[in-house]
Amino acid sequence: MTAIAVVLDVVGVLLLVHTLVNSALLRRPPRGATVGERVSLLLPLRDEAHRVAPALSALLQQHGLADSELLVYDDCSTDGTAEIVRRIGGTGVRVLDGETLPDGWLGKSHACACLAAAATGNVLVFVDADVVVAPDAVAAAVSLMRRHGLSFVSPYPVQRAASWAERLVQPLLPWSWLTFLPLRLAERSRRPSLVAANGQLLVVDAAAYSRAGGHGAARSDVVEDVALARALRRTGSRGGFVDGRDIAQCRMYDGRRALVDGYAKSLWVAFGSPVGAIAVATFLLVVGVVPWVLVGLTPIAWPAAASGPLGRLVTAVRAGNRPLVDAVLHPLSVLAFAALVAVSLHRRRHGRLVWKSRSLA
Repeated sequence: MTAIAVVLDVVGVLLLVHTLVNSALLRRPPRGATVGERVSLLLPLRDEAHRVAPALSALLQQHGLADSELLVYDDCSTDGTAEIVRRIGGTGVRVLDGETLPDGWLGKSHACACLAAAATGNVLVFVDADVVVAPDAVAAAVSLMRRHGLSFVSPYPVQRAASWAERLVQPLLPWSWLTFLPLRLAERSRRPSLVAANGQLLVVDAAAYSRAGGHGAARSDVVEDVALARALRRTGSRGGFVDGRDIAQCRMYDGRRALVDGYAKSLWVAFGSPVGAIAVATFLLVVGVVPWVLVGLTPIAWPAAASGPLGRLVTAVRAGNRPLVDAVLHPLSVLAFAALVAVSLHRRRHGRLVWKSRSLA
């Protein structure tokens, strides 16, 4: 037991140090920036009548952009989404009516591909309906991308959480990449395992997007943002996560049921394959839960037990997640994540993967 505790201590401390280093290196978008080139703001929607208004209003209020356009793709919504968009946006938004989903495509990738095909900007900015951006968010992100010679950047929004299920799971998202992804190396590496992006808010050079094949390169991928980032990297583009704390916020899922359905659709393949998902869940359980079991047997395990909550606390401060006290629930968060992986694998095995009323099986 002592030997295992020592090994976990070393692993835990190293991961905590890496979290601190990444936190210091995370690129921050400049505030008050101005952009002279043409920028296309692209908003894919499907049955988003209940939450599209804040996202759309925020995009309409962007400043610092000398030349921009706002395009919305309504993916055959049945809840009046398009009517709400036209009422709020007026002449400031161009609405593209959805079409039958082609064979081999998933809805999000097809919607984004259609938006990109209609866009005329030098920079494409994809924004999800659950993301609300600050008035200078787009100019700040584009300016950061150009300043550092990158082809794409993914400003990571503050992940808002209300229900207990959300508060357990959502903070794991920024913690995971701040803890395990070497940010500066990932910007330049061509290794698929180091490529990362978040489709909630993704800024990409239009020429680089075209060279990579656009969302056509991710047409059948459930985790389309990572697939697109890998396509960009294969064609020589550099980029990755940057700080989005001050410029964007997102509430991905409203309550436990939506959270379970949302993660179940993708976790089975989020780490490359079902085997990858099982391996990641197992590793997180070993480093995040086992030390708390060992604490009852030997005090030597305390550094390993404390490293997870401390890493979560660092992430919460850096990524803007509140309340900070949720960091102490890290072992429960890992258990919840492992349960979601199990649900995802179960649904995939039984052909029950569904999202936005479309089968993903």
